[in-house]
Amino acid sequence: MEQRQVGGSGLWVSRTALGTMTWGKDTPEDEAADLLTAFVDAGGTLIDTADIYGGGQSERIVGRLVNGVVRRDDVIIATKSGHTPEGFRPCDLSRRHLLAALDASLRRLGTDHVDLWQLHVRDPDTPVEETLSALDTALASGKVRYAGTGDFTAWQFAKYAAWQRAAAGLYRTPIVSAGCEYSLLNRSAERDLLPAVIDHGAGLIAWSPLGRGVLTAQYRNGVPSESRAARSHMASYVEPYLGERSRRIVESVCTAAEGLGVSPLAVALSWVRDRRGVAAATVGPRTPAQLEEILATEGVELPREIREALDDASSGPVR
Repeated sequence: MEQRQVGGSGLWVSRTALGTMTWGKDTPEDEAADLLTAFVDAGGTLIDTADIYGGGQSERIVGRLVNGVVRRDDVIIATKSGHTPEGFRPCDLSRRHLLAALDASLRRLGTDHVDLWQLHVRDPDTPVEETLSALDTALASGKVRYAGTGDFTAWQFAKYAAWQRAAAGLYRTPIVSAGCEYSLLNRSAERDLLPAVIDHGAGLIAWSPLGRGVLTAQYRNGVPSESRAARSHMASYVEPYLGERSRRIVESVCTAAEGLGVSPLAVALSWVRDRRGVAAATVGPRTPAQLEEILATEGVELPREIREALDDASSGPVR
């Protein structure tokens, strides 16, 4: 699998990342072990998790598997902190919470460091300088190698990244990545976040590059019983992409796939993965068969004419 530099940093990751949001919930540990083994065997390195996924279960499973079925040195562990679903407010990027959350993540992951630590969500009530000082402390302690942001708007990302960049001579931790949803069904990142990421020399980690599963064309003729949209806790996540605009884009993807002799998944994933500024695209397969299809897209490269046609078909309002 191709390895890519995250922005201008020294961090290199596989251009496809293995998402673990469903581990411990929809994906039991034995199946997660099969997914991780196949992913690493194919050359994948970047594993995406967060302290809130499955109430911490995702990190625990990642920790057991990284110290069991694969070698720690063969993977890049990326986790996130900031959400506080059990707290008196929904998010907390205070120095107190972040450093405590990092230690808790390290315990669950069974490691002495995370390779990429991301601020999962912006906290409007904590001063920026306090949040960033926590990143600096984490890096200086050796518990974190690189830092990034998660669900930030363009101006929020730019503010945090510029603050660290301006004080680089004071041993500040640079913001090397930003994460956001990005697919043919949701191109809102192109309006401002992606240009900001590129301008700051960072890399974008795109999540849900398959449009929450819709771009695989599995919903063309209804909702399959085994799909995410058929699960009560996931239906609202998929539903926004089941409208008429999405249907037209999916048909364009299917037309391209038929012409190239590949799957719709391969077309949709390749489109995102090869956009300028994208360091990695995070996928969340639930079964080995799904992962196998994803890994098979490694050699797919869309011709310029196909990319332009898909650009035209998916332009306009996101929803």
